Amino acid sequence: MILTTEMTQLFAVVLGRDSQRVTEALLREGVMQFIETSVVEPDKQDNLPTVASEDSLNRTADLRKRIEGFLHTGGVIPAPPTEADLNSRIKVDIEAESNHLDMVGSERENIRERQRVIQQEILKLEDIRRQVDLYGQGLSGVSVTARHSFISMQTGMIPAAKVRRFEDDLKGLPSLSIPLGAEGEMSHYLLISMKRDSGQVADILSHAGWANVELPSELTSVKKDVFKELSDKLEKLNKEQKKLEEKAAGLIKREQSHLKEVWTSLRVTELLYKIQTSFKSSSRTIIFTGWLPSSKKDKLTTRIKGACENRCYLEWSEAKIRQTAGEEVPVKFNNPTVLAPFQMLVSNFGIPRYGTIDPTPFVMPIYLAMFGVMFADVGQGLILALLGALGTSRLKDKPKKQGLFTLSWLIVWCGVSSILFGALFGSYFGAQWFKPLWFDFHGIISGHSSGSSIINDVMDILSITIYFGIAVISLGLIFNWINVILSRRWMELFFDKGGIIGGWIYAGGIYIAFYMASHEFKEFPSGRVVFFLVTLPALLIFIKEPHHFFEHKKHNPDEKFNAFTVLGWLMNWIVELLEIFSGYLSNTLSFMRIAGLGIAHVCLMMSFFTIAEMTGGVFAVIILILGNALVIGLEGLSAGIQALRLNYYEFFTKFFHGTGQLYTPISLSSSHK
Repeated sequence: MILTTEMTQLFAVVLGRDSQRVTEALLREGVMQFIETSVVEPDKQDNLPTVASEDSLNRTADLRKRIEGFLHTGGVIPAPPTEADLNSRIKVDIEAESNHLDMVGSERENIRERQRVIQQEILKLEDIRRQVDLYGQGLSGVSVTARHSFISMQTGMIPAAKVRRFEDDLKGLPSLSIPLGAEGEMSHYLLISMKRDSGQVADILSHAGWANVELPSELTSVKKDVFKELSDKLEKLNKEQKKLEEKAAGLIKREQSHLKEVWTSLRVTELLYKIQTSFKSSSRTIIFTGWLPSSKKDKLTTRIKGACENRCYLEWSEAKIRQTAGEEVPVKFNNPTVLAPFQMLVSNFGIPRYGTIDPTPFVMPIYLAMFGVMFADVGQGLILALLGALGTSRLKDKPKKQGLFTLSWLIVWCGVSSILFGALFGSYFGAQWFKPLWFDFHGIISGHSSGSSIINDVMDILSITIYFGIAVISLGLIFNWINVILSRRWMELFFDKGGIIGGWIYAGGIYIAFYMASHEFKEFPSGRVVFFLVTLPALLIFIKEPHHFFEHKKHNPDEKFNAFTVLGWLMNWIVELLEIFSGYLSNTLSFMRIAGLGIAHVCLMMSFFTIAEMTGGVFAVIILILGNALVIGLEGLSAGIQALRLNYYEFFTKFFHGTGQLYTPISLSSSHK
């Protein structure tokens, strides 16, 4: 669990006639990450063709994505294929299915276009109805009573022959034309439009031959309630919109079964093609190579030999910590599911190099301890844990939101840490309902007794975080030494700033600092002690510069040694010493922010309680509720970010090289985009 999973490389040769069966066996097992065979034997494999073409893969993948997009519009998310789907897949006619999808897509687009048109009409009429509702709706004089109205209402008549064009011209504007009746060859209309469009409306009326008229008495009773007319039209449009929505849903439902079946077969075929694009073929054989966990070696061997009836050649190579076959060995994390949130934090920083330490198991206690001290409160931690639990319950069946699901679990863990440290410090929604199990954090900040014989003031709290920082940095240095030993970089182990001599200087600096603090900064350690703890390792670290020069000179004989070379050594040595002294000092003091955030959390809650006491009654309760909500939101986020920052920049930088390649085998459950 501390080191990354041990990996093995397979180089295989099988007969061409067994190609399909071997491909299916590899997909069933789903443990192999393929690499180019040219990496193994570049002179021999460069010109060999692949078994499956990129064109076949791309055509299959494109159609699968199109079908997936269509299903997503109906809220249908296809499940990853299973081994049963591999056995029962159908042969898909790409051309025919593409044409069928074009037809279905065109039908759906027509429905969507009609919905868009209707929606625009609904918005237009709702805008007018709102104005009519505000400023009057009677036809008496057909005038708008409020001078600030945004609508214009007018009555007039146009030739009946121009009615169709008149109504078509008005469709592009937010307006309502209500026919009021006819007299001979003239049609009477009530026109409601927006005042801002008066110029365009005037042009339309001019082309239609509009003539303003007072309504004859026999026509005024035809349409006396404009508001009702608007409401009726809106109701009709909404019903039509609903029918179109049902039609669109029915279209997806009608095609769902067929498209899901085609999608599954396409996905399986896509994965098979993806594997075969890594196969190189000769006249009678195929060659492929890739990485897999060593624990899967025997099972995969059985699968391949069974698929080709032992007509194969398999060669296995155990991975070394350094590069194998010219390519970085992929990294597979080896952590239990409970550590998934903290593995996510590590992966966001980078992937560890193969064979080095995976810090995930150590990030969990370190991160939670930092968060807990900065956000120590039983009540607020309980709220945080419940919010995280709510997120996990809602997201557990949504593979597309796996990242948010993992983040929700991290929030749960942070809530649990807050509850634990809140009990240790005696904080319950900012109040002390029960006696603290360790010391009273609130009591120290407010100037009261802490209830502990060890922690009595703010300086003691700061000291705890300094000790914690020293432990974390020391752990990072030890991890770096282990990684360097595993990769056999001996000079780096001893003479690098993160090596043994760098750790020696750091330990010496810690001793000197505590010696001076214990003597009230009035006494310095003896010169002999200082020389042994700091001066001697500082001089020894200079050895690295000439060693690098002469090692480099072996490969570059023309490089000359002169006075400038020595001057360069001195400059590099001085810069590295400055980095060691200033870097380790700032890294250690940086952990004081844990105490700082914890103190700020307590002070903020004390402020809300003070304000609540000044108001009293219901307002006091409201202030405390809002105060706790604000603290959970802001302080919780701040504590999470600061804990992450300390892990990344004070811990990881001592040993972690995030240059690894994540292990991504091709399997039936492989993620798809």
